Amino acid sequence: METEKGTYEQNYIPVSSWAEEDRPREKLLQKGPQSLSDAELIAILLRSGSRSQSVVELAQHILNAVGNDLNALARLSVHELMRPKGMGEAKAISIKAALELGKRRKSEKIIDKPTITQASIAYELMKPLLGDLVSEEFWVLILNRKNVLIDKVKISSGGVSGTVADPKLIFKAALDRYASGIILMHNHPSGNLKPSQADINLTQKVKTGALALEVSLLDHIIFTDHHYYSFAEEGVL
Repeated sequence: METEKGTYEQNYIPVSSWAEEDRPREKLLQKGPQSLSDAELIAILLRSGSRSQSVVELAQHILNAVGNDLNALARLSVHELMRPKGMGEAKAISIKAALELGKRRKSEKIIDKPTITQASIAYELMKPLLGDLVSEEFWVLILNRKNVLIDKVKISSGGVSGTVADPKLIFKAALDRYASGIILMHNHPSGNLKPSQADINLTQKVKTGALALEVSLLDHIIFTDHHYYSFAEEGVL
């Protein structure tokens, strides 16, 4: 029985037995990281598989579970990453850390002081910060007279279904930075682009208050991972 069990658990070829040019680490060294598949890159992070599957097979199993969608993979928690057999906490943390580094790298590539003249520019600007989130966050973009970005400020964060944005905090962020214009932006993790009544009420309240402070409310944008809703473009601002 022990022999049969041993045979069953070794019914795959371990990476160490592969041709050197096919092993993920060696392949990266010889051909560069761009030559590796997503599964091979994740396999390098995992370092080892289990007794019944190679590290590359384990990595592919993880990807299959999210439809080979790296954005979906980034949204998984450490505990969710640990569900497949052979995935321990250390491996899950390694994947989570690598994906966070990638997200931060995208954020750093953004031009520091872009000119925001339309909603699509603001949307692309905030993708690294609001993409893949499972809870709502509310941000305000601070602009000068020429619509050049001065700063982006997180006002609040909340749960899956919503977050509360205090107009006083929005105005404070604007006045502290001598804003001429502001753009409100928050995400809908559900993917629903339709503004809620609370979104509409807040927009009108901020618009009224901003006028009194001689600050222009240029837009309120609802962000989802695949598109956006612009109050200004829809003509309801």
